[in-house]
Amino acid sequence: MSIVVFDPDSTEDVDFKDRMRHPAAADPAGGMWLSDTEPSFIDADALRKGRLTKLRSWMREAGYGGVVLFDPYNQRYATGSRNMFGYFLRNSTRYFFIPTEGPIVLFEYPQSYHVSMVLDTIDEARPSKLVWSSVSGRDDETAGPFADEITELLKKHGGGSMKLGLDRCSHLQALALEKRGCEVKDCQGEILAVRAVKTPEEVKCLQASMAGAEAAVAAVREAIKPGVSENELFAIMYHEVIRQGGEFIETRLLTSGQRTNPWFNEASGRKIRPGELVALDTDTIGCYGYYSDFSRTFRCGPGKPTPYQKSLYRMAHDQVQHNIGIVKPGMAFREIAEKAWKIPDRFVDQRYTSVMHGVGMHGETPFIAHSMDYETYGRDGIIVPGMVVSVESYIGEKGGREGVKLEDEILITETGTELLSRFPYEDEFLDK
Repeated sequence: MSIVVFDPDSTEDVDFKDRMRHPAAADPAGGMWLSDTEPSFIDADALRKGRLTKLRSWMREAGYGGVVLFDPYNQRYATGSRNMFGYFLRNSTRYFFIPTEGPIVLFEYPQSYHVSMVLDTIDEARPSKLVWSSVSGRDDETAGPFADEITELLKKHGGGSMKLGLDRCSHLQALALEKRGCEVKDCQGEILAVRAVKTPEEVKCLQASMAGAEAAVAAVREAIKPGVSENELFAIMYHEVIRQGGEFIETRLLTSGQRTNPWFNEASGRKIRPGELVALDTDTIGCYGYYSDFSRTFRCGPGKPTPYQKSLYRMAHDQVQHNIGIVKPGMAFREIAEKAWKIPDRFVDQRYTSVMHGVGMHGETPFIAHSMDYETYGRDGIIVPGMVVSVESYIGEKGGREGVKLEDEILITETGTELLSRFPYEDEFLDK
């Protein structure tokens, strides 16, 4: 009797020639693949190729021979590939080698090669050299073989450049690469700058993601009643996000009553009482992995808002509307900070951490700090068409009973801005 030895690292059964197209997928030129949850009006092929072209253009200009991407968001941006997304957010063991010119190689979790080899942005899959190495206490053993393979690819496809970008990895891997002659650079910030300006197909993805998040918030609003818990409302929101074709919610920012002040408490088992505020932030990874980020504050009935609740809400509303109104293409980040709505003194201590921030596959570049925080958190830059930003407000005073969170998402256009978040404000807080 012969014994068959199974090698989990073997890729001999991976059909690279036919690209392992999913039988339910249309021709890749048609832009559809794998799933019917993505809207058909988005050309997925153009989406992937547009992003990869932008990434490689930056690499060429910056003199990189290649980059190694561990960050699942960057991997998805460059190739459209996703695999066990949450798992690889905390386990940097799946990675891509992307040369400025030449074949893109995925170093994949064993036996899951088929998940991504449907994509024509990926030329080859190999077993990751780093799978389970941290858990097994073998990082010092795996860094060398990892670096040998990457260095070989860089020498072969780097166009003569040994400059290699890494978005994240352990110091052992970076040192091993340097020891083999690679000029290692941290490229995470540079890649985020590339991602800051969206392609037309990316804007469509953001619009589709927003529609799903708005449906989820509508479901929460409808479900608010005395006795319901914050966790129950959060579960309703999460359910609707998934039902709408979204993927996950990055935070659990849904609170009520006194837990709305200060901001950044997370959903709990607290039961909501009549007359209390309910505040939430969507922070949703939706269609095609694109972020939807807007915030709303509601009130649990019956009855009407108190004068204090109304004053908080109106200030938050004024802050968002004023800051949307000042934004123009070509404007410096610092100028936006200086012209931003002036927060009344008693609310300064608990201000939101930014005036506005970039949106793409998650909260991204640019980050525009308040003028008072600019030297600590700010950076210089210019708002340009194609950027998408979320405009933030939190109004709650230290020791106050409640607080109000509002936020809207806008696209920077050639002539001004376009509102992407369309969920209405609450008339009962804004009427005279």
